[in-house]
Amino acid sequence: MEQDFKPSLSVITVVYNNVKHIERTIKSVINQSYPNIEYVVIDGASTDGTFNILKKYHDKIDVLISEPDQGIYEAMNKGLDLAKGDYVLFMNSGDEVFATDTIEKVFNSMAYADIYYGETEMLNKLLQSEGRRRHQTPEQLTLSSFKYGMSVSHQAIYIRKSLTKSFDSKYQLSADIDWILDAISKAKTTVNTQQYVAKYLIGGMSKQKHRESLMERYEIFKKYYGFLPNLFNHLVIASKLGIYYLKNQKTND
Repeated sequence: MEQDFKPSLSVITVVYNNVKHIERTIKSVINQSYPNIEYVVIDGASTDGTFNILKKYHDKIDVLISEPDQGIYEAMNKGLDLAKGDYVLFMNSGDEVFATDTIEKVFNSMAYADIYYGETEMLNKLLQSEGRRRHQTPEQLTLSSFKYGMSVSHQAIYIRKSLTKSFDSKYQLSADIDWILDAISKAKTTVNTQQYVAKYLIGGMSKQKHRESLMERYEIFKKYYGFLPNLFNHLVIASKLGIYYLKNQKTND
């Protein structure tokens, strides 16, 4: 490990009317032990008191924008355009960097990788741990890692900014999957940091509109894997889901 490898990281938080959880997200970022962090917060002109909390931490936030937008991915694109870091991480409102030394450990795992990633802990609405995500993080992240589902969440992946593109506005619920797959397809080195790196609050828009989200994911996966392989992969996904729910139903009975 090269001792002088301390790249700049832009952590981007997008929020709209989430007064209940935004402070928890902010604290998880500003309390990091890693020194070279730029914090970018994009608020969609919240009206529930969220902006008052953002102002409370204005001296800890490098870039703060509060204005109406057309949805989460337009807001995420604003943050991406403003970010100046070598790497970018999206930690949206309600989610958290796992521990205060997480980012430091991420960049200590290896120097100059294109992508760093790790495991995600799920939190329910009472902020109680639901354990690891159903999709376990792959030992080696490649384009094929996503063929059976989203194996790494956007809260748990640090991407070299030069590899990123804008989020595609034609996707309303799953543009982050397309964004990650595009970056992976360009990356030469991906590093599993062998640790939990994020906490994810269950119940986002993709969960609330599950069917629409699945349809978008199908189209995105078809773009990267082809029609027939994607069709086969989704048959496998359906089978695995059926087995998963049957097992859980028996456990709960």
